[in-house]
Amino acid sequence: MNINYELYRVFYYVANLGNISLASNKLNISQPAVSKAIKNLEDQLGGKLFIRTRRGVKLTSEGEEFYYYISQAIEYIKSAENRFNELTNLETGIIKIGINTTLTKEFLSPYLKIFHNNYPKIEIKIITGITSELISHLRNGLIDILILNVTDETDFNDIEIKKVKKIQDCFVVGNKYFNLLGKKLSLKDLNNYPLILQNNGTNARDFLNKITNKYDVVLTPNMELASFSLVVEFTKIGYGIGYITKEFIQKELETKELAELKIIENIPNRYIGVAISKKHMPNFAAKKLIEIINKTSL
Repeated sequence: MNINYELYRVFYYVANLGNISLASNKLNISQPAVSKAIKNLEDQLGGKLFIRTRRGVKLTSEGEEFYYYISQAIEYIKSAENRFNELTNLETGIIKIGINTTLTKEFLSPYLKIFHNNYPKIEIKIITGITSELISHLRNGLIDILILNVTDETDFNDIEIKKVKKIQDCFVVGNKYFNLLGKKLSLKDLNNYPLILQNNGTNARDFLNKITNKYDVVLTPNMELASFSLVVEFTKIGYGIGYITKEFIQKELETKELAELKIIENIPNRYIGVAISKKHMPNFAAKKLIEIINKTSL
């Protein structure tokens, strides 16, 4: 049975109000149109739904049973429409963001502040982890968007990536090693000094390994650390030469707590990218956050 939803809607209001005239006003259609819709519905169902009385109309016993189910369906539809409006107007919802801790602090935080000020009712959930795990989460629909470091070679058939900020990695030292600032060092020369790098498997270290492999150099770090912030701190203290993203240490460079070394070999740019799955459409809230990042990113 393929009955037009509008006939159910007319029936619902007539049954609810007990009067064709009142239903006509509520639905903003003529009384004859209401009566015709009820007759059409009865014909398709094969039975009477209403009995006419002096005061209006009254449900038959079959009509009362029918109304019990139709009223629930209509209320569910109303609730769905209201919920959809809330979501599209960003009055409720959640964004699940995959990102590493460094990018959360150094890149995402100001955008989240703007978003929260504009849409305070949207819940933000941050899921951290290594990039390979987060990519898997994105593919499986467990997160809405992924913010990650990418290169010009980064490409996935099932993931769309928008580059939003260019970044440059560099080698830096604290004042204990400022005597190296006037020298041009090769990647191989760096092994003559204590090196502080992030662990293998981190995005920055994997990128550095590709560069050193290109020049047939193997770097042997004296210290391998889990996070970017630790590399910064231990380099400032004077434990050695750190490999760091320049855009994230502008304050330290300005105050001369850290200084950049001149390296002979070229270290290519990387980018911060916002990734979405081509198979899982991001919700309205996630789209709005991406819009804010795209508008205000460099």
